[in-house]
Amino acid sequence: MSVSALEHRSEAWEFWIDRGGTFTDVIGRRPDGALVTHKLLSENPEAYRDAAVHGIRHLLGLPADAAIPSERISAVKMGTTVATNALLERKGERTLLLITKGFRDALRIGYQARPKIFAKHIIKPDMLYERVVELDSACAPTALSSANSILQRRGASSNAPKPTASARSPLF
Repeated sequence: MSVSALEHRSEAWEFWIDRGGTFTDVIGRRPDGALVTHKLLSENPEAYRDAAVHGIRHLLGLPADAAIPSERISAVKMGTTVATNALLERKGERTLLLITKGFRDALRIGYQARPKIFAKHIIKPDMLYERVVELDSACAPTALSSANSILQRRGASSNAPKPTASARSPLF
């Protein structure tokens, strides 16, 4: 790293953000190295459109409608528990799993972990997805159009889960 990059880095803020279902926590490291925090509601449409952006503006001392000067920021790292919680709580949209042919049961089979090794009746949790569509290759750029074609050929009902670009998940 060049000296000028180090100098620029020391003059810029770094942000770490955790967006939860109720609150968003924003931690900032000021250019002098001091850590500052701000906690705000994740959803507050009367006050701001996006909690993370609002939190950054707040810590930078900017008005709510001001543009955030990118030269003042060296890093923004964000994590969220919203999607994980929605899956675990079985809330949100119905889910369709698109997977490579031959791996339909991979998530159901899992690791074969059996906490009660001598149990005669094993109760497995429900899967997070409602339906499975096997594709020639789930990673192909045409996977979504292939899935739509397969569903149309199979006569999927209008209320069946539909594959969309936003439905991609770490299951692929």
